[in-house]
Amino acid sequence: MAMNEAAAPVAVERPRRDAMPPSLLGVILFVASECVFFAALFGAYFTVRANAPVWPPKGISGLEIPLPAISTTMLVLSSVTMQLAVWAIRRGDRRTMMRFLKLTLLLGGVFLAGQAYDYSQLGFSIHDTVFGTTFFTMTGFHGAHVAGGLVFIYLVLARGWQGQLTREDHTALEACAIYWHFVDIVWIGLFSTLYILK
Repeated sequence: MAMNEAAAPVAVERPRRDAMPPSLLGVILFVASECVFFAALFGAYFTVRANAPVWPPKGISGLEIPLPAISTTMLVLSSVTMQLAVWAIRRGDRRTMMRFLKLTLLLGGVFLAGQAYDYSQLGFSIHDTVFGTTFFTMTGFHGAHVAGGLVFIYLVLARGWQGQLTREDHTALEACAIYWHFVDIVWIGLFSTLYILK
């Protein structure tokens, strides 16, 4: 073989990047659409508020901060426990993941119970002024999303009990965590807008 012959080019192998699982992409797109939905609700609320001479209107009572603040704390903590569950399964620690998922489910349930009790203490209903309509629409839709999230968490727990979540395959938990963090962030916006800023 002649020394001056050109050497064959060597292919450089680049690290392979795994494609995002379709189910995870689906949840991300769903959450994006829900962001638009809640942005529309916030937009409607602030439009009505900007055009009202008095806000909240007369006759609106019972919007006390302590109970909703406790419920908000429970929901924020549930987001923390959800993330701890994700980190646990990434380490391959299924037992810790299950504990944190159960705690997340419990905290989410406490939040919903607190919201239901708060509704019972309010001095207005969905039919009382535009504030009542927007308040119950926004918080009601959020409550429905929390309830759906609790079902999602329970289904992920059921898969965990059956040993279907592993360090290598836990896309369902990652998807559930994305949805649950979204629900948490939306509530922080609702609590700030409806209870603190009014």
